[in-house]
Amino acid sequence: MSMQTTSDNSSGEPMLDINVTPLIDVMLVLLIMLIITIPPQTHAVKLDLPVNNNQPTPPIQPVKNTVGITAQGQITWNGSPITQDQLRSYLEVTQQMNPIPELHLQPDATARYELVDEVLAITKKAHVQKMGFVGNEYYAQGIF
Repeated sequence: MSMQTTSDNSSGEPMLDINVTPLIDVMLVLLIMLIITIPPQTHAVKLDLPVNNNQPTPPIQPVKNTVGITAQGQITWNGSPITQDQLRSYLEVTQQMNPIPELHLQPDATARYELVDEVLAITKKAHVQKMGFVGNEYYAQGIF
């Protein structure tokens, strides 16, 4: 059997065809390395979930709410103790309601006037539209 060559290199000329198999192998390895090193893209939806502070928030009544000031210097919202920041947020919520509920301010007769003045300033900054004072008869009669 005679072997036939398909190339016409019988004249002794240099071969002009390049073997591209090693080049393809290197390119495939580089492609796989690139795919592995790319971080996976995850689809995430950012949500700010509420934090459970184990304190029930005092309910905001739709008709009237009472802000009390005790002799010990505690501010109360419908009987539950709150801070001044919570008072600001509750007042903002009440002013967005329809109809706007009344706010009754009921300071203790022996409460410090400074704290009562701060509460009045907070209500003024919150633009409270319906406000009334409860317990003025204690001051008029001089019952302390």
